[in-house]
Amino acid sequence: RCSCRRLGGGLVQAGDSLTLSCVASRLRFTPYTMYWFRQAPGKEREFVGGINRSGDSKRYADSVAGRFTIARDNTKKTLHLQMNNLKPEDTAVYYCAADPSPVIMTTSRAMNYWGKGTQVTVSS
Repeated sequence: RCSCRRLGGGLVQAGDSLTLSCVASRLRFTPYTMYWFRQAPGKEREFVGGINRSGDSKRYADSVAGRFTIARDNTKKTLHLQMNNLKPEDTAVYYCAADPSPVIMTTSRAMNYWGKGTQVTVSS
């Protein structure tokens, strides 16, 4: 399971930066590939970014590549998403997720564990 305490959600303006954090307090963090997904109103949950177990390999959706950075701290069992140059289209509920596969997937069906989600709203 991914039982997370999340920080960093909220309301920001277009062009601002925001960092989301997920503390996997009840998960053996190191053996899991970690992810961020998001879901906007009326849309399906979509892949945002993934990071492998050691943190040296990352993958991003085209819509956020170059603006978002995913990172992990295995000693603190924490996953981060640094979001820069935010756009109104980034408005969504953001979820951390995990699965034990060593390769970075892009589909929500591949995830074994989900966080509860945090709302990010970007105003114009």
